[in-house]
Amino acid sequence: MVDFSDWIGRSVTRVDTLTERLFEKYRATMSPFLFEESDHIAPPGLHFGLAPATPETDETGPDGAELKGLFLPPISQSRRMWAGGSISTLRPLRHGALVIRTSTITDIRTKQGSNGEMCLVSIEHDIADGRGIAIVERQDLVFRDPSSERMPAVGPDQKIAADWHIEASPLLLFRFSAFTFNGHRIHYDLRHAEEEGYPDLLVHGPLQAALMFNLAAEKLGYVPQRFDYRCLAPLYGRGRFGVSWDSGSLRITRSDGVTTAEAQVHARGTG
Repeated sequence: MVDFSDWIGRSVTRVDTLTERLFEKYRATMSPFLFEESDHIAPPGLHFGLAPATPETDETGPDGAELKGLFLPPISQSRRMWAGGSISTLRPLRHGALVIRTSTITDIRTKQGSNGEMCLVSIEHDIADGRGIAIVERQDLVFRDPSSERMPAVGPDQKIAADWHIEASPLLLFRFSAFTFNGHRIHYDLRHAEEEGYPDLLVHGPLQAALMFNLAAEKLGYVPQRFDYRCLAPLYGRGRFGVSWDSGSLRITRSDGVTTAEAQVHARGTG
């Protein structure tokens, strides 16, 4: 196992502005599944599109994502997946704010899984405006070797009880990729997704998180101070899925009844 401990603590800082165009792009992508406290306060999950990595074309790999060895360590495993994360909202971000996003690698672990060796990377994002840090987010990524086995297709459709029923259309996936400047081809390039062993395009982990985050805020009437989530199974495009709330717990359910992500909210936020 390769030791990447010297990469822990590496950080990068990027700057962005909460422009009207950013608000409009997020609303257009997420509406009507969106909690809006006011026209001047960023809805839950908008921060996913703030100050993203913007690698040059020659700084991306065959999968369309930023090359490893730039910010992330040179992990040999080629398949990358979003495992989950946590969002702490200290106060709301407002329209027009200049935002500084500092991303730091906080943990790297290698372990043996059922399909071979995996590398788990945790990144903390401190998102600050002129008044200081407003959002602290942890993102957990998993890297593993591709498998020769194809992932099974979605089973027969079931009648799913959910608060929101959403069509995972190619347009939704493309728009969220564009909003977050996510070049990972599994979300918009069907041929590449099939080459990685998937039966269809994949719905983004942060898109699922943003939907659960917005549903939680709608149910509570405010943005929760802390929102923890994890991804459990692939959610494929070109099908319907459900987003559900149950007393502080949330889940994403595929059309065949499989839970693909789950979340938990905590204390009331200060915003």
